[in-house]
Amino acid sequence: MLSSLVATFRTPDLRKKIFFVLGILVLYRLGATLPSPGVDFGEINRCVDAASRGDSGQIYSLINMFSGGALLQLSVFAIGIMPYITASIIVQLLTVVIPRFEQLRKEGQSGQNKMTQYTRYLTVALALLQSTGIVALAANGNLLPSSGADCDPEAILHDKSILGLTLMVLVMTAGATLVMWFGELITERGVGNGMSLLIFAGIAARLPAEGRTILQSRGGLMFGLVCVAVLIILLAVVFIEQGQRRVPVQYAKRMVGRKMYGGSSTYIPIKVNTAGVIPVIFASSLLYIPQLIISVTQGSSEVSGWQLWIQDNLVDPGSWVHIAVYFLLIIFFTYFYVAVTFNPEERADDMKRYGGFIPGIRPGKPTADYLSFVLSRITLPGSLYLGIIAILPNLFLEIGNSSSVANLPFGGTALLIMVAVGLDTLKQINSQLMQRKYEGFLK
Repeated sequence: MLSSLVATFRTPDLRKKIFFVLGILVLYRLGATLPSPGVDFGEINRCVDAASRGDSGQIYSLINMFSGGALLQLSVFAIGIMPYITASIIVQLLTVVIPRFEQLRKEGQSGQNKMTQYTRYLTVALALLQSTGIVALAANGNLLPSSGADCDPEAILHDKSILGLTLMVLVMTAGATLVMWFGELITERGVGNGMSLLIFAGIAARLPAEGRTILQSRGGLMFGLVCVAVLIILLAVVFIEQGQRRVPVQYAKRMVGRKMYGGSSTYIPIKVNTAGVIPVIFASSLLYIPQLIISVTQGSSEVSGWQLWIQDNLVDPGSWVHIAVYFLLIIFFTYFYVAVTFNPEERADDMKRYGGFIPGIRPGKPTADYLSFVLSRITLPGSLYLGIIAILPNLFLEIGNSSSVANLPFGGTALLIMVAVGLDTLKQINSQLMQRKYEGFLK
């Protein structure tokens, strides 16, 4: 491992790519800590700390996860990478509904460039919409809950005029567009997927602060036990993320001129976690909607009965209703996303076109039915795995002090993202090392 690391930095072009990625990440973190114009940075930090210690601490931790703490602090990069991720998912799902998008997807590089252009336009629109909503909530004092003498949510903005709020919206929208450009630069000129690495950087930036919170609140013994538990979960996640079902494929021999081609054997890798972290993101976003509804509808009057029920059952992360709904939503979105992204009929047609077949299975519809059967069988343990990992912080809320364990970035979605991004980046570095005849990281 150490020799491979030395070989990585001895390769000039690979070393240049790694330093380029590190430079972009430094700029991203700098923008995430730079407050937007008109924001009282000290007041909003006190409100964020008070909200993280409250009953809805995990909700606010989830909101901050993808931005590395920038969103609730209303920084320049407050919107972060989420508009681009949402736009990419929407465009990908629309390829099933809109024939024009399906045609573009099959046109190769030119069609992919057009799809990327549509994704950028949608990203700017979503960033503008999201920044407008966040600024409106902050102006009304509903972005963060009131916690008495700790903070005043209505005092986090200095300038609440139309011009001042419009300037904040434009700055945040421009910040989201710049973050999108950062991600594309990393993908084109660096190593790894740019958007994933930006999310990874945001999550990793919270590790020291959250670890210090647990150490100060629960002591060294509990901190050590949490670290051991996190290590065990991390090993289990890596093991399952690497798991796959290999469907064997045999290609028939064919004559082209005087040469014979084909006759090779390969396989179709179907991962246990085919959907990745997308189902957890979808489920988390839906569960944030009740909290958003309460924040918008809650006024100076008493809390009504339906608001109290939503607060106790859907918003409270320790509620069994919240845990059950979260778990079922993850299973549903896992099957939904796999059904959208993996088309057995298309795979079977491609294999038949190039003379490939699964041993013992006839080409055409029987092959598509077999792939559908294998996919449905392997998606079940994958969805259960995602659900269990995601609800672990909810189940262990009582271990920490005031939801501190629930806020630990190793829990749930953050853990899956960190492992997936780390493995993918290492594989890309390893492939580039192998091209240069060095011994790679992965042996």
